Amino acid sequence: MTHQYPALSTDQKKELSDIAQRIVAPGKGILAADESVGSMAKRLNQIGVENTEENRRLYRQILFSADSRIQSCIGGVIFFHETMYQKADDGTSFVDLVKEKDIVVGIKVDKGVVPLAGTDGETTTQGLDGLSERCAQYKKDGADFAKWRCVLKISDNTPSSLAIMENANVLARYASICQQNGIVPIVEPEILPDGEHDLKRCQYVTEKVLAAVYKALSDHHVYLEGTLLKPNMVTPGHACPTKYSPEEIAMATVTALRRTVPPAVPGITFLSGGQSEEEASINLNAINNCPLPRPWALTFSYGRALQASALNAWRGERENETAATEEFVKRAEINGLAALGKYEGSGEDSGAAGESLYVANHAY
Repeated sequence: MTHQYPALSTDQKKELSDIAQRIVAPGKGILAADESVGSMAKRLNQIGVENTEENRRLYRQILFSADSRIQSCIGGVIFFHETMYQKADDGTSFVDLVKEKDIVVGIKVDKGVVPLAGTDGETTTQGLDGLSERCAQYKKDGADFAKWRCVLKISDNTPSSLAIMENANVLARYASICQQNGIVPIVEPEILPDGEHDLKRCQYVTEKVLAAVYKALSDHHVYLEGTLLKPNMVTPGHACPTKYSPEEIAMATVTALRRTVPPAVPGITFLSGGQSEEEASINLNAINNCPLPRPWALTFSYGRALQASALNAWRGERENETAATEEFVKRAEINGLAALGKYEGSGEDSGAAGESLYVANHAY
C-alpha cells in the first residue's frame, strides 16, 4: 500500500485553496501575458514594431494599466520572468500594478519543450532542475501561482503512450514542487489543434491525456483543491473539413472533462488554442451553457484571444495606448460574461476579433 507522509500542512492547503478560488471567482479568468521573448517577436513583427525590451514593457503596460473595470473579469495574470521585474512609466512595478486591482500574480516557470527521443517528433517540457529555488524566489517577489505547459499532438500515431505518460509525470512533479513553495500550479497539457482530425478524435485523445495527468497528480500526492487545469477545448483539427457548432464543441469538451477531472479541482481555465477572439468567447459561453452538470468553474486563460485587438490598435504608437487598453478591457469583459454563460455574441466576425489566431505547431 502506498503511503503519503504529510507533504502539506493544513495552513498550506488552505492558502493554496484560497488562492485558486480567488483566481476563478465567478466571472473571472486569467490574462496569459507570459509570452517568451521569441513569442513577443512574432506578435510585435505582425504590427511592425521592433522586439526590444522597452517595446515589450510598453506593450505589457497597456494591458496592466487597465482601470478597475477589469477587477470583475480578470482574477489572475501570468507573467514572464522579464515582465515580473519591469516597472510602469511612473516607477510602479508591474507586480504592484496588478496586485493593486486585487488580481493574483502568476509566473511561467517551464523552460520550453524539448524532443522526446524514440517518438514521432513528440516533446516533453524541461525546467524541473532548480524549480523549487525559483518558486521560492518568485513567491517572495509576489507570485502566488505558476504555469507549466506540456504539448501533445494528434496524428495517426501520436500522441504515443510514452509521450502521454512522460508529460503527465513532468506536470505532476512541477505541481508538487510549486505547492511545497506556496504556489498554486496551473497544469497545462495542451493538445495542439494541428491536423485534420474530427471532434470525436480530439475528445478521445483529450480524455486519455487528462486521465493520465490526474493519475500522475494522484501518484505524486498533489493537493487538487490547490491546483487549476489549463486544457484545450475539444475542437476539430484546424484542417478538418467538417465545421462544428459551439454547442457541439461545448458538449464534447464538458463530456471529456466530466470523465476525467475530479470535482475537487476548483477551476478549469481554457487556453484559446489559436481560435479567433470572438470564437474563443462564443465557445466558452456555450461551454457554460452546456446542459450537463459542471462541478468546476469553467473560465479562460487566454493570451492571443485577449490581446489581438489590443495589439492591432496599439501598433507601437504612444497616442494609441488608450485605445489599445480599451480593446483589451472590452475583450476581458466579454470573456467575463462568457465565463458566466451570459455573452450574447457581438457578431464581430470582421476586424481583429474575427481573425484566426492559429499558428502551426505553436510554441512559446
